[in-house]
Amino acid sequence: MLNTRNPNSLRRPTLTRGLAGWYLPNAVPRNAYIELDAMLAGLNTSLNTDTHAGNMYSCAATDRLYSLSDTSEDRGMVAIIGHPQWKNARLATLAAEASHSAALAAAYRQDSNNFLEQLGGNFAFVIIDTADNTVLAGVDRLCHFPLYYSQPQNAHPNNTPDSGLVFGSSASAVLAHSNIERKIQPQGIYDFIYFHMVPSPVSIYQGLAKLPAAHYLKYSKGKIEILNYWQPHFSESSDKSFHNMAKELRPQLKSAVDRAVTDYSTTGAFLSGGLDSSSVTGMLAELSEQQARAYSIGFAAEGYDEMAFARISAKKFGVKLNEYYVTPDDVVEALPDIATSYDEPFGNSSALPAYFCAKLAAEDGIKCLLAGDGGDEIFAGNERYAKQGVFEAYQQVPAALRNHLIEPFTQALPNQVALAAKAKSYIKQANVALPERLQSYNFLNRHRPEEIFSSDFLAQINTAAPVALQQQVYQLPPNASTLNRMLYLDWQFTLADNDLRKVNHMCAVAGVDVAYPMLDDELLAFACQIPGKWKIKGQNLRHFYKKGLHNWLPDETINKKKQGFGLPFGVWMQSHQPLQELAYDNLLKLKKRQWLNPAFIDELIDLHRNGHAAYYGELIWVLTVLELWLDAHLDT
Repeated sequence: MLNTRNPNSLRRPTLTRGLAGWYLPNAVPRNAYIELDAMLAGLNTSLNTDTHAGNMYSCAATDRLYSLSDTSEDRGMVAIIGHPQWKNARLATLAAEASHSAALAAAYRQDSNNFLEQLGGNFAFVIIDTADNTVLAGVDRLCHFPLYYSQPQNAHPNNTPDSGLVFGSSASAVLAHSNIERKIQPQGIYDFIYFHMVPSPVSIYQGLAKLPAAHYLKYSKGKIEILNYWQPHFSESSDKSFHNMAKELRPQLKSAVDRAVTDYSTTGAFLSGGLDSSSVTGMLAELSEQQARAYSIGFAAEGYDEMAFARISAKKFGVKLNEYYVTPDDVVEALPDIATSYDEPFGNSSALPAYFCAKLAAEDGIKCLLAGDGGDEIFAGNERYAKQGVFEAYQQVPAALRNHLIEPFTQALPNQVALAAKAKSYIKQANVALPERLQSYNFLNRHRPEEIFSSDFLAQINTAAPVALQQQVYQLPPNASTLNRMLYLDWQFTLADNDLRKVNHMCAVAGVDVAYPMLDDELLAFACQIPGKWKIKGQNLRHFYKKGLHNWLPDETINKKKQGFGLPFGVWMQSHQPLQELAYDNLLKLKKRQWLNPAFIDELIDLHRNGHAAYYGELIWVLTVLELWLDAHLDT
């Protein structure tokens, strides 16, 4: 079992790439090697690290560092992790012959304002330029690797305004620096319950933030700017025909999978049986010289098990399928370790089956798994996209007609009249603007904050912050349609802050690497060229994608309803006593923290038992995970 009391040893050494360090130009001198070792312990990586330790700045990375100095004078350091791709051939050659950090240094020297235009792939980087008293740090377009940062409050003498910067790929690494305080902030708790994870740029810790996808920070003379360096260019028309673009899809997918693989003999694939995992698995099978391997998770619960679809795809492509059925006892045994292993509380229940799937692959000798995450978010496969089109249609009705005829008439109808209640619900939702309307079924919209939280807790947080954050991201893409704005919103909240965090970390804990062919830069650019009217046709999600892969994917796969590795926690908890005890014990502990109203926790248990087990079971999961995480991290 994992140690659940020491945050720096919560998970086994992993394959996770990472970087960490600081720039403290006016700091009181300390033993830099001791500080850096503490931060490396927070990274908790099994990979070798390249390090540079000094009082003004220090840096460590799981890939090679590169000095900015071209003379005897120390000018700074460059670090980059991941799998960067270089658009400039000279830089690509330099990266291959020397290192990616050498290529990044060359790009920065050539054009310090626009060097990111040369950089693609997945990465996180830091450039410490002591000559300009500047630090630049950034993440890739979809934030495959998180990057946390903080400005120390006690790192400098005589109240010097240039307080410096501490950074790292994990919250634990930044918090390990002696100048950074570990303190939970109430807003982070609220945002976690709202989103079931803590979204960028927010952190669960006070004074600690993390970069959103496609952003970088510029630190200079004590001030931090957060800058968005990339936006997608969505097309609503095409010079090519639907048929001709659809013919390009398979070659694009195949190339994306090929770019994601470094060794076919030790690469496998997640296979849920859905469109994306089946597509990735099929392409892996076509590219591999030997029989490809795939890994799937099942559940002995009605409506949750998709193993039959995984078997269909495996048979179609001649793939060796490895199966594991997760049980309620697996959840009881693994959840405390999984919940506490994250840097911040993480409430996506599919993390647990993702772990068991990755563990199955690791035991089979797999070094890297290909995941299908991202297809729904770039090719429009989530039901909410089509559903919002239905609501948006109401806004096309003239306002005078809506306000003076339709709505007064509908409100006057008694609910006993057939369809009256549905009409009222439809109008109520349609009158909520996007993106807030996407949260109609959020627990914090179905129950008032005053019902859930104590008044003392609510006095410390901004309940409007989650909606404001979503609105900010929703408005970022220039000249984008409603559908494409929803897609972009999901790139941040569903992919960068949720699915990638889930799969990356669970694979790391299991001891395998992971790659995401569906999020390949070139495939993403191709998807952006597809007009929205092709992506969804009526209520037919992923219309273009399905047509493009017709007669290649099995018909059952193309026609199946989206599901994935969803965990039947709420259903199992109804009858599995040990699962109930695990949840109820932690809910009782959470009561004592006086953040939530005790009466609501009692009501929640009743709603789960006598109401909607799956819906309220999810909230019980989220709160159980929160308490497990807090118990391990709050007072250590």
